[in-house]
Amino acid sequence: MALTLAVPALAHEHKPTKPGMAGMDHGMMMNDPSNPYGKAEMDMHMKMMGAKAGDASEKWTRKMIEHHRGAIAMSRVALAQAPDAETKRMAQMTIDMQEKDIGELQGWLRSHGKPAQ
Repeated sequence: MALTLAVPALAHEHKPTKPGMAGMDHGMMMNDPSNPYGKAEMDMHMKMMGAKAGDASEKWTRKMIEHHRGAIAMSRVALAQAPDAETKRMAQMTIDMQEKDIGELQGWLRSHGKPAQ
């Protein structure tokens, strides 16, 4: 008995999840006034995509540094704009943890003779 997997014909077609998203460019998404995190998200994405140096270990380390920096940038937005104290507390905790993680990742790069970023 052969096993056949059904694959939707349009599995790879991108469909916008919100009305009006078709044709929206990244600049529009970054400047969307309903999303105060757009610039931080775009910066993180671009820097993660640009981290291409080295083998899989070095690439992962460099991409994670940028991922953590993105979390810090978004947390700073939350500190400035979130209306409640609990969110601000979590955002500050995230900044503290992510800065520690970045230090450890930078240390790994240096210990392997790689320039820190």
